[in-house]
Amino acid sequence: MDEAARQERIAEFERLSREQGRRLTVQRRVILEAVLDLDNHPSADGVFDRVAGRIPGVARTTVYRTLDELNSMGLISKACHPGRVVRYDTRIDHHHHLFCTSCNEFIDITDERLDALVIPDTSGWDFEVSELRVQLLGTCGRCRQSERKEESK
Repeated sequence: MDEAARQERIAEFERLSREQGRRLTVQRRVILEAVLDLDNHPSADGVFDRVAGRIPGVARTTVYRTLDELNSMGLISKACHPGRVVRYDTRIDHHHHLFCTSCNEFIDITDERLDALVIPDTSGWDFEVSELRVQLLGTCGRCRQSERKEESK
């Protein structure tokens, strides 16, 4: 994320916090800055490690709660895969993910063909779809290369 977009997101955080009557604390701001600076789909623990260096004594639960709050405010989003730790995404626009099942890396992708997928009729299950995001599972190039090196030994 470039610096202008980063500053815009921080300003949006401040505006939304005021509008919604949320406290503008240093901890919340530093947690948002950490997610924006990491920009690699960090886990809550990864964000905690980054924040703990800036705010000694910050509670892990504060980081978890704040990340959930930032998600509910629409400032970040969650990238999840069943059975894996929740990751946080700085991209809030509509996009999809590649997920490496070897190293757990999420890679953002935008593809018009995926965007064109038609949401199926789910009314038979009494379910209303609010959004369609695609997550493609596989193995990233770095992991495949590492596997080839192991196989050639």
